[in-house]
Amino acid sequence: MKAAIYHNFQQPITIENIPDPIPGKGEVIIRVKATGVCRSDWHGWMGHDADIILPQVPGHELAGVVVEAGKEVRNWGKGDRVTLPFCVGCGSCPQCQSGNQQICDNYFQPGFTGWGSFAEFVKIKYADYNLIRLPNEMEFTTAAVLGCRFITAYRGVVVQGRLRGGEWVAVHGCGGVGLSAIMIAAAFGANVIAIDINEEKLTFAKNIGAVATIHARDVTDVPAAIHELTNGGVQLSIDALGSQETCRNSILSLCKRGRHVQLGLMAGKETDPPIPMGVVISNELEIIGSHGMQAHQYPPMLEMIKKGILQPQRLLHKTVSLEKGVEELMAMDSFGNLGVTVIDRF
Repeated sequence: MKAAIYHNFQQPITIENIPDPIPGKGEVIIRVKATGVCRSDWHGWMGHDADIILPQVPGHELAGVVVEAGKEVRNWGKGDRVTLPFCVGCGSCPQCQSGNQQICDNYFQPGFTGWGSFAEFVKIKYADYNLIRLPNEMEFTTAAVLGCRFITAYRGVVVQGRLRGGEWVAVHGCGGVGLSAIMIAAAFGANVIAIDINEEKLTFAKNIGAVATIHARDVTDVPAAIHELTNGGVQLSIDALGSQETCRNSILSLCKRGRHVQLGLMAGKETDPPIPMGVVISNELEIIGSHGMQAHQYPPMLEMIKKGILQPQRLLHKTVSLEKGVEELMAMDSFGNLGVTVIDRF
């Protein structure tokens, strides 16, 4: 099969012909119809993720059609249109048994612990516990947008963030995760403030539900600007980028007893940010991590999409070939894209 592969970190990703995958027990082979180009894969290619064993095929935001099912796969067969969470749970560890497959002790993640979806075919473990059947009306490109960014934002805002209608929400960073969080929070009745350093992204954020925007380089103190705008701070603040600056700003943007949710990955030089713990203690703030979403939590989100309340397809910036997608991935640290780029031609 045709696939994008890298043999060393931070070295060119090349297009090669590699052996087609063969399903083992509990595994399926999916013909990839669409796969997102995500900054998480950039982190992997840079060598920021300890799970990666070289050589590696990137890609984890995928949708496609099952072409072969291995032994003991009960629920899926040839021709099924599917997607899946980026973190695939084993179904038997204590975390999975408690319904928290997103932090499975034996998790599988395409593009990280196994070869990913920048390829014509991808092999997926633990199929019965993790695949999601796509609604017939949903395009594969839309399902790829759900990928890791939209589902991560959905669970981060709704479940981990415990959002209530009427609350003020700050979203720091308007990439794919941030724009998803803005759309989702607005759909649940929140007053959303979008923060970024790119005017085009801030304009788009307003188009999908933000009631206010802040250009982070046009103000001297982002948290102070948010406190002034909201008369005391936001109830929920999301770091959707993952930097020491945005993490700190997010925490300091909160009102008393507010909730900070960390969605953006803290990797490379941004790992282990200093936390303003004095404010956390004195204002009784909550700092909450959020990592993806389980397959069993998809139905309410899919129902909102079906009804048009959520429109992830609006976040699709462009579709590209596999070759062009590789170029986009290697350049992702520039933060130039507006929305999500999806590979749909192999």
